[in-house]
Amino acid sequence: MKMKWSFFIFCILVLSPFKNQAQKELITSKAMVVSAREEASQIGIEILKKGGNAFDAMVATELALAVAYPYAGNIGGGGFMVYRKANGEIGALDYREKAPLLASKSMYLDTNGNVIPNLSVNGALAIGVPGTIAGIFAVHEKFGKLPIEDIIKPVIALAKKGIVVTVKQEKQLQNYHNDIVIISGNQTLLAQEYKMGDTIKYPALAETLKRIMKNGKDEFYQGETAQKMVAFIQKNGGIISLDDLSKYEAKWRTPITFTYKDLKVISMSPPSSGGITLGQIMKMLEPYPLSKFGHNSEKSIQLITEAERRAYADRNYFLGDPDFVKIPHNKLLSDVI
Repeated sequence: MKMKWSFFIFCILVLSPFKNQAQKELITSKAMVVSAREEASQIGIEILKKGGNAFDAMVATELALAVAYPYAGNIGGGGFMVYRKANGEIGALDYREKAPLLASKSMYLDTNGNVIPNLSVNGALAIGVPGTIAGIFAVHEKFGKLPIEDIIKPVIALAKKGIVVTVKQEKQLQNYHNDIVIISGNQTLLAQEYKMGDTIKYPALAETLKRIMKNGKDEFYQGETAQKMVAFIQKNGGIISLDDLSKYEAKWRTPITFTYKDLKVISMSPPSSGGITLGQIMKMLEPYPLSKFGHNSEKSIQLITEAERRAYADRNYFLGDPDFVKIPHNKLLSDVI
């Protein structure tokens, strides 16, 4: 597979009193699971039908997307989760990738100090220490209702059964075919030529998920899977080690909250820049009558552009990983200029 620094953000809506539709007329009542592929959404729905809660469905759907639509799901990447429970409790989980212990500020530069094109985005040196498996187990440990076996089994079955290639998927595989072969070799599964309507089966992924289901997250971070992953990465020029994997931890964080007129917005906290940046933009726009300016009017576009320009300047200067950078949250989200 193509090795890239990837991330995943997943949203799941449940306990809605209305009927809702997912893709291809997939209809449920009292609950809704939204994802990029019908197969993944269906697995989430089945988890809810078995008595699982929203967090069980999230874990199952995220893992199912690793099979059905790797652009939106993974086991070798990372992500963020923001939640609000029915009782009003809110929280956030940071399971983004981390830089390996051997990472350095010059790792993507040549001997003259110039950036080596694409080295930071393609290949084994471009990836971070994966957080997804740690994240889903942290979610399940804190909020899960069903046994983890009940959540992972349908995903294993999906990997064995396979996924039918869509028009969009065919184009994606064609666009990245050369990169996949260069990075992972012509024997890798996705180096084959696939057309719309073909079925891609993932027997190796199914076996990996079986080991994770049996041995828990330690399988991914310390077990056979960890050893295979590190051997492959280092063989291809990467620097992730078993020490990196064994030390990885998902972290519970406090979400960023702010108001915009009569709305309360709950968003992800750093190391995601989204919550603070969005909050700054909305706070700058709040005093202005945007609706009176008109949608896509010159006045509204200029106002939004100027707000975004200032927020992103602050983003680039102030924001980073809170484990290493002190971020002036209150100042950045203050109503006072």
